[in-house]
Amino acid sequence: MTEWPLAPVIPSSGVSASQQRTRSLGRPLPLASPVPVPALPEDVVYGIGRIDASGRIADRAVISALGWRGGDRLTLTADAGVVTARRDPGGMITLPARAYIAIPAPLRRRCGLRAGDRVLLAAAPSAGTLTAYSLAMVDQAIRAHGASPHPQGEKP
Repeated sequence: MTEWPLAPVIPSSGVSASQQRTRSLGRPLPLASPVPVPALPEDVVYGIGRIDASGRIADRAVISALGWRGGDRLTLTADAGVVTARRDPGGMITLPARAYIAIPAPLRRRCGLRAGDRVLLAAAPSAGTLTAYSLAMVDQAIRAHGASPHPQGEKP
């Protein structure tokens, strides 16, 4: 015996499809008002650099924004994941002609930076500083803001 499939039963809403489209077009969707995005500060120049095996970080655009030249003396200070360089006539580090910052090994160890690490460079010409932030520190700031693309510890 052969059975015939049953046709689907769809109850009518009493309103034709064209009337439903007309109704939905006439109603605006509720939208949240956009949050204003702060402007990027004009007195800071950003770049991304990588620390080489000798502790050097090079980004000509960022360093040249400071007006530093080869032979300038620098003082470096460090905190967890952050190194800041300032021009200082009594500084222990000399900026080479090729415009890179060399972070001494003891200072790299102190702030947890290793060869191959990428860093966010922030040059503030008005303050005369160049700060290198480890991307781990940048990630912490993003997570603290609540704008992390994935949960902590999870890889993309």
